[in-house]
Amino acid sequence: MDIRPLHPGDLPAVLELTITAFRPFYEDSFRPLAGELVFANRHGAWREDYRRHLAAVADPEHGRYAAVAHIDGQIIGFAGWIVQQAERHGEIDILAVSGPQRRHGTGRALAEHAVAEMRNAGAEMVSVGTGGDRFHAPARALYESLGFTPLPTVSYTKAV
Repeated sequence: MDIRPLHPGDLPAVLELTITAFRPFYEDSFRPLAGELVFANRHGAWREDYRRHLAAVADPEHGRYAAVAHIDGQIIGFAGWIVQQAERHGEIDILAVSGPQRRHGTGRALAEHAVAEMRNAGAEMVSVGTGGDRFHAPARALYESLGFTPLPTVSYTKAV
């Protein structure tokens, strides 16, 4: 496995990987939990939301960077991160790994790569956010194994 900067030509494969990776969360976890009204309002266009988000995931002029992990040219994961130089703060914005490559160190390698890049860019602290549901349990375990400290938060949503 190699990690390299994301190129614009990678975006279709990265979008497909992202939609495949996060479909179970949106369709099988969030939708039944939140109900149709909240789902439609908050994440009903989640595929299009990712399309827009990923179009700007690598924008160095605005402190946004991304890298892909690949094997023999096949993209198996990617990470995007943000560096806020004035605050000396970095944030892992998004990280996704294809299903068959999970539990093989790809996510760890991408997270470590992003943290190293943020440190090299002057970040003195790095944060990452993820869900508290069962779908996101592997992500929480990864980030905690990398030394991130979980800070409790609660977000409430209600259909009215």
